[in-house]
Amino acid sequence: MAPPRPLPARGGRRSPPNPVPLRPEQELLLETASNGEFPLFRRVATMLAGEGGSVTEAVEAVVDRTAGALHLAAGQGHLSVCRYLVEELRVDINAIHDGGESPLAYAINGAHVATVRYLLDHGADPDKVDDKGFTSLHIAAEEGYCKIVEILLLKGASVDVLSNRGTPLHLAATNGHHKTVKILLDHNADCNKIVHGIYTPFLVSIYAPSLKCVKLLIKAGADVNGVGNITPLIAAVSGGLTECMKCLLKAGADPNVPDEFGRMPIEFAAICGSREDVEILFPLTSRIPSVHDWSVDGIILHACLLPGQKFYESGLEKDTASLKLEGRKALERKDYHTAIELYTKAMGLDNDDATLYSNRSHCFLQIGDGNKAFADAYTCRMHRPDWPKAWYRLGAALVLLKTQGMLRLRMLYGRL
Repeated sequence: MAPPRPLPARGGRRSPPNPVPLRPEQELLLETASNGEFPLFRRVATMLAGEGGSVTEAVEAVVDRTAGALHLAAGQGHLSVCRYLVEELRVDINAIHDGGESPLAYAINGAHVATVRYLLDHGADPDKVDDKGFTSLHIAAEEGYCKIVEILLLKGASVDVLSNRGTPLHLAATNGHHKTVKILLDHNADCNKIVHGIYTPFLVSIYAPSLKCVKLLIKAGADVNGVGNITPLIAAVSGGLTECMKCLLKAGADPNVPDEFGRMPIEFAAICGSREDVEILFPLTSRIPSVHDWSVDGIILHACLLPGQKFYESGLEKDTASLKLEGRKALERKDYHTAIELYTKAMGLDNDDATLYSNRSHCFLQIGDGNKAFADAYTCRMHRPDWPKAWYRLGAALVLLKTQGMLRLRMLYGRL
């Protein structure tokens, strides 16, 4: 049996999972909070408390899996409900439930700037961590929500909190959010912070890939030679990122640092079929004793004859990245059907990418297909149970699925 979770260090009461299913009127309370139906929400809250009872206690007792009323209202940006809960009922603004997410985290996942600002102005803790070490700044940085990142930093959010997936700068760089990267660097984020013994923000920006992030991090003082056995230069060359490779060399990256198997960057360039990269690296690379014909053609021939060498499948990675990029563009212009098609194709190449399931779930939600939205959200959560966005997607799908089942209750309580 797993040990009990510790209480959060700074504010916020953790509510235990519900021992019994919610009653219909309790489900209605959460639905009206999520939908922003303030008059009906207040009426149901008062009725739940009963004569002489505490409305605050009645509301705080209603939790569906990972969220209470304030979480759901904040996640949908319904300020009227949030104000009532925070200012009149004085519910715990830092309340966390199973999963460790606060109302502030929900508001950020929903990209609701005004709600984020309101919660922070009324005591929300920007440095509260969830069960996997994510703070609000991690969530905002990963999604590239620049305005929210700025608000959090102005409110004193710690910029270098290390989670199991790195700092906020790692997450922004991983996703190629160059504007967010610049904001974090302007607030003195550590560009050489290491996670899992090898990954710096600089290295993950190459894997993104994002040349703009690479240049920003170099300017901020990133170590262009990195740490461990996979150097930034090898990452760029093996990914076929010629412009990035040029940028690294100009910044002083050493082309004579091998990987853990002794393979040089120029050998990766040859294996990946980039003659241009081999030609650029050739005059900068010290002679490799095992290459008898020390010339561009000789190196390419040597690489082709290497027995049993397995390098990165850069072509496959680039195909997946291209589909994800086109899917994101379709999503931004609200062409949900095209986005679904693109994300589905990308899943055919990489069915372990939680981001694909998250984005497709959002698309299904927007076209009103709750069952498919829920299925993708559930798969997303299975792949990355530590990701707040996965839980947010799951909650949004559940709200949609509940809508029809609650119509009768809505009519009943609406007449009372």
